[in-house]
Amino acid sequence: MNKFSINQKTNPIKYLCILALTLCTLTTTAQTQQPITGTVSDAQGTLPGVTVLIKGKTTGTLTDENGYFSIAANPSDVLVFSYMGYKTQEITVGNQTALNIQLEEDTTQLKEVILNAGYYSVKDKERTGSIARITAKDIETQPVTNVLATMQGRMAGVNITQETGTPGGGFAIQIRGINSLRAEGNAPLYVIDGVPYSSDPIGFSQTSTLFPSVTNPLNNINPQAIENIEVLKDADATAIYGSRGANGVVLITTKKAKVGKTQFNFSASSGVGKATAFMQLMNTQQYLAMRIKAYENDGITNYPNNAFDVNGTWDQNRYTDWQKELLGGTAEISSFQGSVSGGSEKTQFLLGGNYFQQGTVYPGSFIYKKGGINVSMNHTSLNNKFRITFSANYNIQDNDQPANDLTTDARTLAPNAPALYDEDGNLNWENNTFVNPLRFLNAEHKARTDDLVANTVLTYQILPKLSAKTSIGYTTTKHLETRTTPSTIFNPSLGITSESSSLFVTNTQRKSWIVEPQLNYVAQFAKSQIDILAGATFQSQNTSTLSQMGSGFTSNGLIYDLASASINDIFVNNELIYNYQAFFGRINYKWNDKYILNLTGRRDGSSRFGPGNQFANFGAIGGAWIVSNESFLKNSKIISFGKLRASYGTTGSDQIGDYQFLNTYSSAGTQYQNVVGLQPTRLYNPQFGWETNKKLEASIEIGFLNDRIMLSAAIFKNRSSNQLVGIPIPATTGFTSMQANLNATVENRGYEFTLNTVNISNQNFKWSTDINLSILQNELIEFPNLEASVYSQKYRVGHSLNSVLVYNNTGVNPTTGLYEFEDVNGDGQITFPDDKQKVVSLNPDFFGGINNHIKYKNWSLDFLFQFIKQNNTNISLGAPGRRNFNQPVRFNNSWQQQGDQSAYQMYTSGTNSSVMSAQSLYENSDSMITDASFIRLKNIALSYSIPLNKINTQCKLVVEAQNLLTFTKYKDGDPEFTSAGFLPPLRIINAGVQFQF
Repeated sequence: MNKFSINQKTNPIKYLCILALTLCTLTTTAQTQQPITGTVSDAQGTLPGVTVLIKGKTTGTLTDENGYFSIAANPSDVLVFSYMGYKTQEITVGNQTALNIQLEEDTTQLKEVILNAGYYSVKDKERTGSIARITAKDIETQPVTNVLATMQGRMAGVNITQETGTPGGGFAIQIRGINSLRAEGNAPLYVIDGVPYSSDPIGFSQTSTLFPSVTNPLNNINPQAIENIEVLKDADATAIYGSRGANGVVLITTKKAKVGKTQFNFSASSGVGKATAFMQLMNTQQYLAMRIKAYENDGITNYPNNAFDVNGTWDQNRYTDWQKELLGGTAEISSFQGSVSGGSEKTQFLLGGNYFQQGTVYPGSFIYKKGGINVSMNHTSLNNKFRITFSANYNIQDNDQPANDLTTDARTLAPNAPALYDEDGNLNWENNTFVNPLRFLNAEHKARTDDLVANTVLTYQILPKLSAKTSIGYTTTKHLETRTTPSTIFNPSLGITSESSSLFVTNTQRKSWIVEPQLNYVAQFAKSQIDILAGATFQSQNTSTLSQMGSGFTSNGLIYDLASASINDIFVNNELIYNYQAFFGRINYKWNDKYILNLTGRRDGSSRFGPGNQFANFGAIGGAWIVSNESFLKNSKIISFGKLRASYGTTGSDQIGDYQFLNTYSSAGTQYQNVVGLQPTRLYNPQFGWETNKKLEASIEIGFLNDRIMLSAAIFKNRSSNQLVGIPIPATTGFTSMQANLNATVENRGYEFTLNTVNISNQNFKWSTDINLSILQNELIEFPNLEASVYSQKYRVGHSLNSVLVYNNTGVNPTTGLYEFEDVNGDGQITFPDDKQKVVSLNPDFFGGINNHIKYKNWSLDFLFQFIKQNNTNISLGAPGRRNFNQPVRFNNSWQQQGDQSAYQMYTSGTNSSVMSAQSLYENSDSMITDASFIRLKNIALSYSIPLNKINTQCKLVVEAQNLLTFTKYKDGDPEFTSAGFLPPLRIINAGVQFQF
């Protein structure tokens, strides 16, 4: 178990802070030039990040946190000061050595933020679609490793859930609800610097059974290298991606080279992580009382020989908090980031690198390591007609974890179970009465992933109004995953040797290339402007997987050598090829800066469908009316901005896997007459086609008091039909189902609200707030012949797809002490499925976040509260009293004798069939559903900029925390993800230093 000490001699952050402060101090005395210095401010105070350039030259700088700048210049030079939302100002140096510049707000630029809409860019005030955005300033304050973690609680309509606290673990995302009956059919499209990035799992069940999300490929993306993230939600924004936009599009733009002097950035941080919450379990006294009463209820007076917890074999005065013992360790975290960038007006460059390391809360030395480099280069020809941009991100993950999550053992072990180690420091088996949970530490799960995303964009200005562009992208992911089961996980007294040891190995390699030529025509005619985009997409993806097992080793020292195994089995050896082709277009028309019409369309072709069904058409229409540009509002002192927009269109989906329409075969794995045969795995069906998603949205955006208050509200309705699912077929065919389209319709509807306010803004103090709220409803609208399908006990028309069918628990009979349930069909007995008909939705009622940014002089504070209203399941540890399993403390309120009015039924040691039958019904009843709503202080970051006068160096000290506080009624651990067998999210506290020169 990793322990953290602030006084550790090897703690790197302490020395890095000292080094940074020393460098900053030395730089103060090393400056020998006589620069032009000064500050840049607006009417409210100083402005950080203002660009200061010498006109016609490559020399430039940025103002620091205090608005201060320093630049060497000649008397004849002209300094150009520019900042988004302000008028550019030019000053001739002359004999001046100190300047105090005050920039004026440009009301025409306040909403000129440029959003990435995929194939084109659009000003925020002119967009006709629904696009949510976060930037590097939101991302950099979060000590996280997965790109999805940076988005939690910050975007309306985007619900993200962390699936495990294990280092390198993954996240689940839903953009405006669930569209497909297939769980794998609800993933959005990810695009990194214009290159589609596959989020399909890269592991295999045999090697990552207990850690399904640790192999999530999105962990390959370094959040600290991201400039901004845009999420496209409605039809107007997503239809240009056609079939890929059905579940939304996540556009990730990494940091790029910029004009300016050569600039160095470096940051280092160190922190610790702890599990956020544990279940409230019984102590030894409560536990033994439960176990003794269980035997008493079953009429057992002589405890069985294997009842070590109550028959006197184990110390009945001993107490161990196993959750604290097995999951309560401290995960040490360290991170380093560095970059160098700069360039002239014609050529710019950026080179960055990063390294991240995280320990684990489990006992033992298990490490997750991640590192990579990012490169960006831009070049423009002398005549400004040709431009080339290149970006590449290469990252490596190396994850070493135990092969089994210890969470289940931590929750079920008896509180009086023996110590983990004996007096000699060996694993304790307590005379063969104790199955030591640390045995799993000898089994390892290792995963190494190498990932490259590269993109080149070539642009040529053919005519003043016509340009051609070609985007060329390439991605490759190599993944090696192993899981060992050595003989050392067993009690030595069993005599099990390395002949029983085994190794599971999975090699996955995914390669993809994409070419997208485009033409763009932009013209202005009097009060009209037209923007026409036409392009094509050609993509191919190749995925190969080899998963095999070796067992029977002469020594455990050879367990990673498959050649040393006496038995070798191959589970999977396949190669999947996916080809995709599309043609797309966009026409955007704007008149008089008031009325905007946006038409998008795409014709998609996919190799995942049979002949005649490979192509489909998708499109959308969107419109916006900028009301604030009308004469009756143009000079309003209250309403500074107003816009109405609406959109309607269709997108689709081909997320069904490859070769689903073909007869396919796999190796039988056995020999017949010395020949290994083939067996059919899928029936031919070329008839099924694309899923279709129709999206409708209307929205209002309004700004008050010079946009100090910005409010937007949207209402939407999405309907997904022509569902691609497995249709049941007669068993006489040799198959249980066949892939086909089902005429089922799923509807997602809801409301989204965002509010951005500038609460206070003066020279020394600034405070702004961002609030988002989403109210969503998911409903199965239509499902023909549902009662006769395999989904008859999973879905109900009129209810959410994320619902469960349960028994209705009516309470505990005070006479018998047993749970009772509603007899729905009135036949006098509780049977499946007739009485398991109560529908309970697990879909969130609403969710959102409240983010605040406060700046006082050199101090800056950001904090985000995430909230969600939802139901979720309690965690079941089996029948209370049965076996030597601990239980939640709430089961103290169990039935003891006739007449008791109790919430829970009588205990049993497992021999009372009536109690066990009632327990089975209870675990499938509405009593297992509980309020799992929560408010969480998701992120808080406090920074201090060290005042450094007369030098062009910035130095900042930062303290960050993630998942710091959680307010919830949920009793079984962390309410975000309630799986019984996985580690909850970690609470992380991080401290670091950043400097720039």
